[in-house]
Amino acid sequence: MKQTIAEITNLLKEEKTIDAIKVQDYYDDERKGVQTAIQRRIKQLEKEQALLKKYEVMSQFENDILKEDPEALICGIDEVGRGPLAGPVVACAVILNKGHQYTGLNDSKQLSANKRKDLENDLSTNVYDYAYGSASVDEIDRINIYEATKIAMKRAIAGLSVQPDHLLIDAMTLDTDIPQTSIIKGDAKSISIAAASVLAKEHRDHYMKELSKKYNVYGFEKNVGYGTQQHLDGIKKHGIISEHRKSFEPIKSHFI
Repeated sequence: MKQTIAEITNLLKEEKTIDAIKVQDYYDDERKGVQTAIQRRIKQLEKEQALLKKYEVMSQFENDILKEDPEALICGIDEVGRGPLAGPVVACAVILNKGHQYTGLNDSKQLSANKRKDLENDLSTNVYDYAYGSASVDEIDRINIYEATKIAMKRAIAGLSVQPDHLLIDAMTLDTDIPQTSIIKGDAKSISIAAASVLAKEHRDHYMKELSKKYNVYGFEKNVGYGTQQHLDGIKKHGIISEHRKSFEPIKSHFI
């Protein structure tokens, strides 16, 4: 008896490669429902394979270091919050667990909110170690955002329970004795930096959303401190608060 379309659809779910599908008897089944199910599963597998390939490419910096020292503790570091008009700059330092496979991990700006949240839960539960560091608005205004970002990153590293053997840093160089590699657009090129990017963004976003409960006229729950129209309108109508960066425009010129 010929298998039903539903039966074939269920069988397709068990196949892990496109080649495995092509050798099955149902592959030549001409029924439209079967061919639709086959093409749908092939597209799913192609997407999964592309994600795995990207993960492999994004692990190259880490793998090169591990070739020299298989036991090296590699720490990815990234920050969020250099551009907003309000709130701290937050950095995260992450040492991934051995055998990690966080498929779909990428620069946090390229991920949906739901995907970031899922990855945050996975990373915070399973990585070898991670820590946050931040620099306050007062520090940003006093020493500038670039130097404040360095401070946040160094605080994140200091917060780890172990000292890393090598740092992979997104587009920054730190004053430290630990060997380091600065990678331009590192959150899209290094899996460790991408992990730090996701954790840092979720951590800072949570802070700003909590702040919005106290100051609900600026839209922090949506803009997390960036200069959206709602945020600017809120400043014009209600003025600024201590969490606003007084060295940033347009606050510096118009509200101080």
